[in-house]
Amino acid sequence: MVKLDHAHLFCSDIAAVTRYYESMFGARVVYDRELAGSRVVRIDLGGTALHLYDQSPRGAGRPLVHHLGLRTDGLDELVAHMRAQGAVFRKGIVEDTAFRYAMCEAPDGLLLELYEVKPGGDWMLG
Repeated sequence: MVKLDHAHLFCSDIAAVTRYYESMFGARVVYDRELAGSRVVRIDLGGTALHLYDQSPRGAGRPLVHHLGLRTDGLDELVAHMRAQGAVFRKGIVEDTAFRYAMCEAPDGLLLELYEVKPGGDWMLG
């Protein structure tokens, strides 16, 4: 099973963006930590998530969305299936303490993060 879990947004002012979603929509912060060299804040927005990335959008005309996160219970199998279909991954599966992930490019340059939560490591839910 694969499901859309989050969109990952670049933020020029992560505190202001976090406050905006909290005050406008009642979002709540469920995760806030350093990850891959930058602060990442995960907010719950009515059962769906946004990951706010403490990094400005990369240049004029560049998209605000960094990637879409797709959660799976079978990362190894999914990556193998996609590679067999011709998908190209930036590198192999990356191991974190609570999850594992791989990044690949979808059509039109959309970056996809495929990830699997390790047993007992459901860091995203608070």
